Amino acid sequence: MRLLCSVLVGAIVLLAPSVWAQSPPPPGAQVFFANLQDGAVVKSPFLVKFGAEGVKITRAGINIPGTGHHHLLINTELTAEDKGYSIPQDERHLHFGGGQTEVELNLDPGTYTLMMVLGDGDHVPFEPMITSDKITITVE
Repeated sequence: MRLLCSVLVGAIVLLAPSVWAQSPPPPGAQVFFANLQDGAVVKSPFLVKFGAEGVKITRAGINIPGTGHHHLLINTELTAEDKGYSIPQDERHLHFGGGQTEVELNLDPGTYTLMMVLGDGDHVPFEPMITSDKITITVE
């Protein structure tokens, strides 16, 4: 019975939405698009390079002050309610928890907004959030 209760409690914890305490950002940290500007016209596939200053980019799972990893938001942004949670992972919220600093995107022709968000080791945005400027690109 005790084992069954432990398993059930563990399952509930794993399935419950993750609410984490938000970490303060590393002083002076900023993220930016290193190779794209607002209004860029690109052809798929295209390379997106992530720039960062004032923070060491590491893999997810590392919660050392002064570190974080990139997330790329495509045609979306984080709401006030989203900010205290782990950033979702789907086709509009891309995670780079391996410490990656670039990605090749293959998007259908159209207009897209892109924004980077720096997350801590648990994929939670810092408070206050560290984001790039939101840019609009056109894929031909």
